[in-house]
Amino acid sequence: MTPQEFGLLLISVIASSFGQLFLKLGALQLGKVTSDNALSHILSIATTPALLAGLAAYGVGAITYILLLTRVNLSVAAPAASLIYFASVIIGVAIFKEDLSFGRLVGLGLIVGGVVLVASR
Repeated sequence: MTPQEFGLLLISVIASSFGQLFLKLGALQLGKVTSDNALSHILSIATTPALLAGLAAYGVGAITYILLLTRVNLSVAAPAASLIYFASVIIGVAIFKEDLSFGRLVGLGLIVGGVVLVASR
């Protein structure tokens, strides 16, 4: 992967990870969805700034991923994009104070190791 291709991957992963962050923040603002409030919550998505920011960040991530796909094989790009899982766990632990168990830590190591193996031709 060239430095330009890696840059596209990094932008895609970071933007998508921020998408996860903002969607979670927006979801917390909406509160728990039940069958009684589902319609109002769905309509509230369009007026919740954090959710709109999350969708916009996902859009940027998708666009940069498409640009990456014009340059890199899918068999490299798709596994490399799984770094979003790594970033999402780190965001969950750092911002939302979620637990990082030993099993999750091992799983993150396997994801990163797999990405390195797949991307390093």
